[in-house]
Amino acid sequence: MRKPIKIGEMEFPTKKSALDYFKNILNSYDFNEELDTMDTKDILALLELHPNVKEKIGVGIKSVRIGKAKFNTKSFELVRLDSSTTLLSYTKRINSPKSDFTKFIQACREAVQDDLINVKQIYFDTYSEKGRVKCQETGKLLKWEQLNIDHRQPNTFSVIVDRFVELNNLDLKQIEYFPVMGGPDKLADEILKEKFIQYHKEKANLRIVCKRSNLGRSYQAKVKRQDKDLKIK
Repeated sequence: MRKPIKIGEMEFPTKKSALDYFKNILNSYDFNEELDTMDTKDILALLELHPNVKEKIGVGIKSVRIGKAKFNTKSFELVRLDSSTTLLSYTKRINSPKSDFTKFIQACREAVQDDLINVKQIYFDTYSEKGRVKCQETGKLLKWEQLNIDHRQPNTFSVIVDRFVELNNLDLKQIEYFPVMGGPDKLADEILKEKFIQYHKEKANLRIVCKRSNLGRSYQAKVKRQDKDLKIK
């Protein structure tokens, strides 16, 4: 059974369907046109697959627009908070073999899924009105399936994983995984897995937000923790 391709919260049955999705976004804008919030969120999820994601983000991403690559072809262009820019190729990110960091970050996501679902369930149990709760960004009343758990800046999920790797001096080439049919591989080292779960619990500032709204800001830096941020119990 072929594994689906996961990019952020999105799941594609084939590589072609993922390529077509991002191609449609690219072709729906003109050169120098800035992407809307919903499409920006998807491009930033794609950025997470880059082997040098930390360098790509730099001081933080302010916006995404359509830039020019070789031969005047379109490419996604990341505009940083300091106005510097860098191009992001969706085809390279989807077609390239997974980097060691990408494999590790996907396994780390799998490790904390139960915690994230629990946070979402507690929020619904506490604030639900006729099966709906307010998006913490827009204030709109939405159903369970319309909402995601967002890791708020500065501790986005990729940043948390990156710091964990540095703090524990991990050699990602040596990490072992359990293959899972139809899903992301799991960390084979249960001690390492539990260590990351606890680190994530300490560092993650979470929000319940609309799947297609306001997640474009998740890579911006220097935003303090706020009272309405949710924590893992």
